[in-house]
Amino acid sequence: MPSNPTILAFDTSAAHCAAALLRNGEIVASRAEAMSRGQAERLMPLLEEVLTEASCEWSDLSAIGVGIGPGNFTGIRISVSAARGLALGLGVPAVGISGFDALKELSADGRIPAVPAPRDQVYVQVPGTGPCLLPKVEADLLGPLFFCSDPILQAQAIARLAAQRWRSVSTPPAPLYVRPADAAPSREVPPVLLDE
Repeated sequence: MPSNPTILAFDTSAAHCAAALLRNGEIVASRAEAMSRGQAERLMPLLEEVLTEASCEWSDLSAIGVGIGPGNFTGIRISVSAARGLALGLGVPAVGISGFDALKELSADGRIPAVPAPRDQVYVQVPGTGPCLLPKVEADLLGPLFFCSDPILQAQAIARLAAQRWRSVSTPPAPLYVRPADAAPSREVPPVLLDE
């Protein structure tokens, strides 16, 4: 296994599609696009563009790094399933990195990692506790919060952390859901299916 891995990392856990490529310990290419929908259609072309920019091939990758949330349910499922599929197809490990870990990588000043959530709430992970969803006014009482509004920085942090962890990965990445989905099952009666 190479001592200086090549890691392709990406994140679609919010209203963006972001990717970064780390090679020999350095970020060599990164891109992000703001989008509230369409990440599933845009992710693979964006990854191709990042690889092309760095003159890298899929076969050069040592591992895949992926943001596992918290955040947008659909966005998290898009990136985690893409990472698992790519890892399986390429025969490399996929490393799931929580948004909290990525934020800790970006902020070394002890502020509490926080991810915006709907309805004026935030996801936070206070040291010694698990992740939770709190109203922003309550979260502010915990101490200074750290948010990252730049998805490129988030993707780069995911790549750096994946480079540290890829050799010890034993399970595929799984979404980090802090709260249940907003979606509810349909109340309509499904149509009757007839066997021929």
